[in-house]
Amino acid sequence: MRKTFALIAVGLSLTGSLTLAAGPALAQTASAPTPAPQPSYSARVITLAEAKIVVAAAEAEARKNGWTMVIVVLEPNGQPVLSEKMDGTQYGSNEVALKKAQTSANFRRPTAYFQEAVKSGTLNAIFTGATAVEGGELVLVDGKIVGAIGVSGGSAAQDGIVARAGAAALR
Repeated sequence: MRKTFALIAVGLSLTGSLTLAAGPALAQTASAPTPAPQPSYSARVITLAEAKIVVAAAEAEARKNGWTMVIVVLEPNGQPVLSEKMDGTQYGSNEVALKKAQTSANFRRPTAYFQEAVKSGTLNAIFTGATAVEGGELVLVDGKIVGAIGVSGGSAAQDGIVARAGAAALR
């Protein structure tokens, strides 16, 4: 009987130690960002003429800052409408820009949302195939999604600036 009480006491002591040790680690975990209301998809898709306006605005922002970028515009279903690689942009940016645009279109939110989620410790997004790097934005007309833009070539923050400039061209 004494052995049973001793084992229970050791078990409680060990459990308490593990709980106390894990407590600070749990307290340091930040919460994931709260998602903004997601806009709905439009009945129409971005036209080639509109995609050219989006790309021109994005390219102008990149040139103004001396950055070279790949800019991709997709329909909401992820199909490409227009892709532009500025001279001197690294080849790897082609695929990254495409994935950023696809993430925004598929999940109806900017890729910066996923980047912040990962920074705060929530890894669910990347397990679903989302690209968790700033530079993907929704293209909205009348508050509805008609397409998405993905930009790659600079830092994540630079890509985001260029993508937002392009997306804003149709608002």
